[in-house]
Amino acid sequence: MTKAEAVPDIDVRKVMELLPHRYPFLLVDRVVELVPDSHIEALKNVTINEPFFQGHFPGLPVMPGVLQLEALAQASGVFILTSYPEEYMGKVFLFSGINKVRFRRPVVPGDALILRCEDFKAKMSVVRMQCRAMVEGKVTVEAQLSGAFVPEEEL
Repeated sequence: MTKAEAVPDIDVRKVMELLPHRYPFLLVDRVVELVPDSHIEALKNVTINEPFFQGHFPGLPVMPGVLQLEALAQASGVFILTSYPEEYMGKVFLFSGINKVRFRRPVVPGDALILRCEDFKAKMSVVRMQCRAMVEGKVTVEAQLSGAFVPEEEL
């Protein structure tokens, strides 16, 4: 596969093969675009059935910003595990830093949250990337995320 060649759509079953997350914490429903060594765009359909809406906030459901960041980290994990399976498979991505976070607008039930991560830089087991989430083309959150890949048996 060349750098410019896009990976076909990745559905939730493939996402679950790559990530250890499960309900209610799996926050990537589908990958709509993945270009190795470039970027990923994934989708999280936000519904009123999300368990966090019971308490955040009753009568005024808003997706917590930290869960938007978690969704971006999960999308990054899919990107890395798809692009470099031999190097990172069998390892879990754990946050090591979240920088330059800006929350721009709320995410509510019915929103299709687009997760875009790009500008990946790896140094040993630490990976840094630029991420943003959007609804209808408007940024909801943007951040620079970094994390380390840790072998599952070390957790």
